[in-house]
Amino acid sequence: MSHSVGKVAETAGVTVRTLHHYDAIGLLSPSERNRAGHRRYSDGDLDRLQQILFYRELGFPLDRVAALLDDPATDPREHLRRQHALLADRIERLQEMAAAVEKAMEARKMGINLTPEEKFEVFGDFDPDAYAEEAERRWGGTDAWRESQRRTAAYTKEDWKRFTEEFDAIHRKMAGLLADGVPADDERAMDVAEEHRRFISGSQYECGHEMHTNLGEMYVADARFTATYEAIRPGLAVYLRDAMLANAVRHL
Repeated sequence: MSHSVGKVAETAGVTVRTLHHYDAIGLLSPSERNRAGHRRYSDGDLDRLQQILFYRELGFPLDRVAALLDDPATDPREHLRRQHALLADRIERLQEMAAAVEKAMEARKMGINLTPEEKFEVFGDFDPDAYAEEAERRWGGTDAWRESQRRTAAYTKEDWKRFTEEFDAIHRKMAGLLADGVPADDERAMDVAEEHRRFISGSQYECGHEMHTNLGEMYVADARFTATYEAIRPGLAVYLRDAMLANAVRHL
């Protein structure tokens, strides 16, 4: 049995644009065509798509997904075992964060003052200072990092407050589209993604579309970022990532 692009998109919960992008980069090319020359997906293609979507949900970038799936030394069952372990780790992490948030909510309700250690249980092993050091190690040698440091060095408290409010407004706008069921590759979602990219370029560093998609991947791959967006609206991290990718594709 073979399946049309539209049917696969509907069944898998992805967009036709996404499937076309996967085909264009060689990640998932339909293995069949009908008499009219239209692409048709086999059951084997659907199995590969399922694996792709599992890895994407876990935050793997597309090139890494391709390398994993095309590795002849890896048993297909190993992909499932790896994905199960990663999902179990994420579930445990989110459960710990949820428990810490519940504790903070209850303490606030009862007027109890938490210790500094208790307040930051929500971050687990996350040390904000260490995170800054990590960011510098990862991007410290880039022009974007230097530009961000130069611009933000002069920020006042009011500047940071305004920055946060404006950035939060963009995130709430994207969350509203998600709540309304607007597809991530809809013009409205892509326009907000472009607004997100331009805001970063105007306030921190020049953020091209490729860099913007890398940020989107980080929002999903890093549990700290994911938790921030999930707190705004469940599913927002992945939705924002997908809108950023769709926006980058339309600017190719």
